[in-house]
Amino acid sequence: MTTSNPEQPNNPLHGVTLEIVVTRLADHYGWEKLGDKININCFKNDPSVKSSLKFLRKTPWAREQVENLYLATF
Repeated sequence: MTTSNPEQPNNPLHGVTLEIVVTRLADHYGWEKLGDKININCFKNDPSVKSSLKFLRKTPWAREQVENLYLATF
């Protein structure tokens, strides 16, 4: 018997919340460098995890870029 989730067997982000993704990237790169890597205002103007989560949850293209950077980084 496998231990992987049959609903998402190939999803490397399964079980990783968006908050964890944003927090780890911000800790790793810092907000300024993160804003350089992904050009979105929530990383450039008065950035915070809370404001970033609010924006990313309603903006699929930006969330995809953030998740891709997370996968490439970690």
